[in-house]
Amino acid sequence: MKIVSIKSMIAIMALIYLSFVPVSTYCAGIEISPSEATNEIYTPAPKPQPRINGPLVYGCRPGNPFLYRIPCQGVRPIQFTVKGLPSELKLDPSTGIITGKVPQKGEYEVLIMAQNSKGKDKRKFKIVAGDKLALTPPMGWNHWYAHYDRITDKMMREAADVMISSGMADVGYSYVNIDDCWMNSPKHNDPMRVGPLRDDKGNIQTNSYFPDMNGLTNYIHNKGLKAGIYTSPGTLTCGGFTGAYQHEKQDALQFASWGFDFLKYDWCSYGKIAGKDKSLEAYQKPYILMGNILKSLDRDVVYNLCQYGMGDVWKWGAEVEAQCWRTSGDLGFELDRIFDVALRNSEFRQYSKPGAWNDPDYIQIGWIGNANKMGIPELTPMPAAMQYAYMSLWCLMASPLIYSGDMSKLDEFTLNILCNPEVIEVNQDPNGECGLVIKQPNDQFIMVKNLSDGSKAVGLFNRGKNTAEVAVNWAEIQLSGKHSVRDLWHQKDLGAYKEKFTAQVPSQGVVMIKIGK
Repeated sequence: MKIVSIKSMIAIMALIYLSFVPVSTYCAGIEISPSEATNEIYTPAPKPQPRINGPLVYGCRPGNPFLYRIPCQGVRPIQFTVKGLPSELKLDPSTGIITGKVPQKGEYEVLIMAQNSKGKDKRKFKIVAGDKLALTPPMGWNHWYAHYDRITDKMMREAADVMISSGMADVGYSYVNIDDCWMNSPKHNDPMRVGPLRDDKGNIQTNSYFPDMNGLTNYIHNKGLKAGIYTSPGTLTCGGFTGAYQHEKQDALQFASWGFDFLKYDWCSYGKIAGKDKSLEAYQKPYILMGNILKSLDRDVVYNLCQYGMGDVWKWGAEVEAQCWRTSGDLGFELDRIFDVALRNSEFRQYSKPGAWNDPDYIQIGWIGNANKMGIPELTPMPAAMQYAYMSLWCLMASPLIYSGDMSKLDEFTLNILCNPEVIEVNQDPNGECGLVIKQPNDQFIMVKNLSDGSKAVGLFNRGKNTAEVAVNWAEIQLSGKHSVRDLWHQKDLGAYKEKFTAQVPSQGVVMIKIGK
């Protein structure tokens, strides 16, 4: 949610949470304090030989433009080849970027191969041309929690550069998304963001910081990445900028002509239009309208509903042509309660499936701005162990992985959390399953996710103030006999275990494992 003043911010968030979140969720927080220990790097550095990452399956719509950058770690240059690629698609062998037009409806099994001076790798990849997009959770970056209403074209281009140079794109991050404040506003403290909301033909106007939207998306696309944009079904956005009300089709066509691939549609001032009508039909109305428009475009646009879980959106989000939907208020207001937010989100696990994702909001680690002040980014005070738990929860829940920290200040520790390919594979598993929570005594719980290869990913979580022993018993996750266990964060095989696995889990932390089938 984006807002003009702190006072209105607090009022709106209080209304949302009092209306839709159980009391225990917003009252049972834990205090965040800076970690006393050095931020430990769990994950080994990538090896020099190629490792192909990313989803095993990719959804797209026939006849629309196709763009996919093969995520691959390893020393560059890397030479790519793809066997079985449809004739409508073309691979750039030096960049691994596949472009062209989506072929006719069907499933296309291809084999991706990568080779450099240190070795080679191969990986199966299925292109599904049909009705569904986002067959695995979207991965990328959104500017909001870092830059708020200070965002510029230059910052967006820099973020795209860093997504490549940091290695984020090599593990699957692909969307570079503008949030609020790219349009003109009728009133703002920065005069360069004030101007006519629309021209005489009704076309939405960008503010002075975004002089060339086509140039921006071309810049992002040329890197093999995708571009996202934001608006509201109301007259104004949460930040007080131009909304799409009564210009929905015109704006959607404009976004497509600019070349955007993702739309975040934020409730904001539409609440004034809906008024006192709290019916399901009222909650669905603006989203049905935009969903039908987006599906009719000659461009694949992933549709993200941002309306904070109203009307049990997880039950109907897919029916209005959306691919992901927020299940609660802005996480930036309660980063001390990521466990509560995740546990609540996991209650809706039955609605998680390929092309339909429950979204508990962005990954906010590294340098982020204080949401209560729309502040300049500062290093998060969240303890290191909790940051590992944060990423683990989002991966086990099959939530969208959209980072929202300052890309210009990424450090080794933050990248270590964001870019572990084995942890990300759990998120991108083709089954699309959200993990099942099994609560344990005291402040511990486990989350279990069945993977498509027959194995299970398990997070052992400790919300307590001290290190605690946490166990997963084979019987409670429908296993018996001996099974291999791999530590996903440390990328280390731990051996074969019978009946159960037990670990010492740090305060507010996690041990995340994969149990062989």
